Amino acid sequence: MDDKKYTSDTEETKQDLSEELKEDIFEDKDDDSEQEQDEVIEHPDYSAEIASIIRSNASPKTLRDELSDYHESDIADALAQLSVLYRKKVYRVLSLDTISGILEYADEDEAREYLDEMDLKKAAAVISHMEPDTAVDILRTMEKNKRMLLMDLVDEDFKKDIVLLASFDEDEIGSRMTTNFIAIHDDLTVKGAMSELVRQAPENDNISTLFVLDDANVFAGAIDLKELIIARQTTDLKDLIMTSYPYVYGTEDIDDCIEKLKDYSEDLIPVLDNQNQLLGVITSQSITELVDDALGEDYAKLAGLTAEEDLEEPLKESMKKRLPWLLILLVLGMVVSSVIGLYENVISELTLVVLFQSVILDMAGNSGTQSLAVTIRVLMDENLTAKQKIGHVIKEVRVGGCNGLVLGIASCALIGVYIALFKGYGLQMAFAVSSCVGVSLALSMMISSAVGTLIPMFFSKIGVDPAVASGPLITTANDLIAVITYYSLAWLLLINVLHLGG
Repeated sequence: MDDKKYTSDTEETKQDLSEELKEDIFEDKDDDSEQEQDEVIEHPDYSAEIASIIRSNASPKTLRDELSDYHESDIADALAQLSVLYRKKVYRVLSLDTISGILEYADEDEAREYLDEMDLKKAAAVISHMEPDTAVDILRTMEKNKRMLLMDLVDEDFKKDIVLLASFDEDEIGSRMTTNFIAIHDDLTVKGAMSELVRQAPENDNISTLFVLDDANVFAGAIDLKELIIARQTTDLKDLIMTSYPYVYGTEDIDDCIEKLKDYSEDLIPVLDNQNQLLGVITSQSITELVDDALGEDYAKLAGLTAEEDLEEPLKESMKKRLPWLLILLVLGMVVSSVIGLYENVISELTLVVLFQSVILDMAGNSGTQSLAVTIRVLMDENLTAKQKIGHVIKEVRVGGCNGLVLGIASCALIGVYIALFKGYGLQMAFAVSSCVGVSLALSMMISSAVGTLIPMFFSKIGVDPAVASGPLITTANDLIAVITYYSLAWLLLINVLHLGG
């Protein structure tokens, strides 16, 4: 009996201690988290440090050693803070490889400016050390005469790469590839493949994947570097080849390739010509940039712009990007105003309804824009079936209708109370008008959701980018729907059924 009591007391004591420990632990964590919140994390300003180092009187060797501790991206940021005199100091001190790496992280216009500050031979040498796709992008920003002079000075192999990339249009995936890759033939042994890798590696950075060609130089697949390293010398090289490795053709549109490239987590994607011969590769960095550019373009289109803008863009260029859609929307706005003019008799007989016009228009526009955003995301799946598209339309109409019903009931109650208390109308009049507003709100939101879904689908069907069905366009179209719905119901219910006009 005593043993049982002792055991029970011990367990209770342990439980109490456990609870106290838990409380202490959580209290300590809470204290630590509060201290962490109070502490302000300061990120070092590397570009300012670099600029200070360059402005110092350090010897070339010291300067070169100190700058080697920093990432080329940070040095590119620092160059923008320096005068031409100090930038030329950097060009003299650093190696061609380092300078080319720095310029690859700079904006294209900035890179062109830095190359203009060098003599022609130095600029040509720097360009020759760049990735060909980056070099092409920078050369395209230059005047034709300067570009031709530089092309005459770069080495022949690099010139061939530049000519190859420049042969593709800017919207073709081949314009974004690099010729920096390892290629071997499928008739080699494992030892021979390793020897070929060692031979090509000094001139190529992208060695994580080896691309295999047959005896006709046709792309046959790829070998992962790790698989080659751990393979036994007696292993048949063909057993290591991934024959189903993804690839794209150089003339394919970038927009068509993005989704396919995103589906794979490969560091390198081969680019082939029409004869299935290997031209180059798309790196994971290029894929990231392509996706970022595509998102930027879609965002611009959703905002009613013809292209992206930046902070340094001239006024004229910004106006050119914004005016086309604004002119179209002006015409559509005039159409909406003309439609409102058709309901002058409703407004003259019942001016109270004008107060709530903006509520209907705003909510219809918001509902349509939401459906537009969801639909554009859905349409990115090229494997979408007709049944799935119909299902999506039905879903959006249901969502818009249900949201409209909830908001319609809420607006009916709130607007009814508002009219009765602040406008001095009787309850019958107040809730008759608010009911008309509520019904109009529900109907216009449901119809606007359908329009916000069907318009981008229509654009996609006729081969036009659905993002062109921009937010402003959908909003204006839904304004028209909301106006017709609201004033038609006001004319029908309030004036002709309830005879509240006059």
